[in-house]
Formats: sequence, structure tokens, C-alpha cells
Amino acid sequence: MSDSAPATPARPVLDVWCDLQCPDCRTALDDLRALRERYGDRLDVTLRHFPLDKNKHAYAAAQAAEEAADQGQGWPYVEALLARVSEYGSSGEQLLLDVARELGLDADEFDTALIDGRHTLIVDADQAEGKAIGVTGTPTYVIGGERLDGGQSQDGLRERIETIVDRLLAEGA
Repeated sequence: MSDSAPATPARPVLDVWCDLQCPDCRTALDDLRALRERYGDRLDVTLRHFPLDKNKHAYAAAQAAEEAADQGQGWPYVEALLARVSEYGSSGEQLLLDVARELGLDADEFDTALIDGRHTLIVDADQAEGKAIGVTGTPTYVIGGERLDGGQSQDGLRERIETIVDRLLAEGA
């Protein structure tokens, strides 16, 4: 980077620790949409994978979300998958491929990615980092060094996140 390049202020980052088979994470989508609408490109929202052991297809779903990101449709895939969280029981991992097809993604590549495990390290790293910082359930948010647990209740979390983001933006992030 050139020393003469103007400095750009850092944007706050909201890490969202999520299990893509979790009904609470589906519910959290409304808050995430509202935050993205309010802050636009002034806030980076980052999906972090935290598949819970109790959810049989969550680990594969996390890998599939990474494949969707590689194909340029990460958030649309995550949102479409979470919208259909109640369908996991009847269709299992087939749901991951169906959602990919519906979004016009290369479902054959999804299938290959799930077999060859090319995204396993990303999912494992997210999960390990989550455990290291005390994530125990989903959704969990980390913003400005604060961890907010939405697994028990999401009441008031969006407002708390907005307060933190507003403070970080005022400080220049």
C-alpha cells in the first residue's frame, strides 16, 4: 500500500455465529436485514459458522454456505436455507442442493464440495474460534469486543448492537 493513499476509516464488523439448521438463527435474519438496511456499507456483517452437535445437517450446511460464497451467492444462500430450516428433517442434505439449484448455483459443484470437504477447514476454524471466545449457542454476535448471546433470547439485541455500532462509528471504528 502506498503511503500517499488516503486513509479509509475501518468499518465496524459484526460477527454472527450461526448454525444454519437453527430456528433461532432464522428468526435473527430480520434483525440482520434491519441492521444492513440501517448501516449499509458502514457495517460489515460476517457469517461465522458454529454448527451445533444436536443439528445433524448443520456442519454440511456450513460447508455448503462456503461453497455458495465461492460461487458469489453467500448471503442469499444462507437466507434461503434458513428460511427452510423446518425442512431439514424430511430432506436432509438434499435440501442443501435444492436451495443451490433454486438460486441458479452449480449444484453439482456443491455435491462435490460436500464430498471432498474443501470447506472443512473454514468451518472448523470458525467453530474453534467460537469455542475459544465462549460461544455456546446460536445466534451469538460479537461486535466491538462484546459478545451478545441470542440463543436464549433475542429481545433487545438489535438495539444493543445498534448502540455499539453507533458508538464505533462515532469513534471512527
